[in-house]
Amino acid sequence: MDTGSKKAQLRKGILEYCILLTLQGDDCYSSDIIETLKKLDMIVVEGTLYPLLTRLKNSGLLSYRWEESTQGPPRKYYSLTKEGEKALSELDKSWIEITEVINTLKNKNI
Repeated sequence: MDTGSKKAQLRKGILEYCILLTLQGDDCYSSDIIETLKKLDMIVVEGTLYPLLTRLKNSGLLSYRWEESTQGPPRKYYSLTKEGEKALSELDKSWIEITEVINTLKNKNI
């Protein structure tokens, strides 16, 4: 079994959830999102992040605003919409359910 490949698939599966969690309560510039996830060993590159941000925005879960930068062109800051907050709440519930199942299976508490 190629565990590296399986690990990558798991990460891809939860990346949108991680992005929404990163934006919870904070507007973030895309490089801030990458840096936050990198600190937690959830490596994501711009080529993966930007399409996800666009999809989340087009789904109504994110909005963005432009902010002038002292170091170059204006920056796009992303934030959760009300719909995004609702989706995050639902994902939180799903995550709890999934981790309970996994923990039950690991501990053989069936």
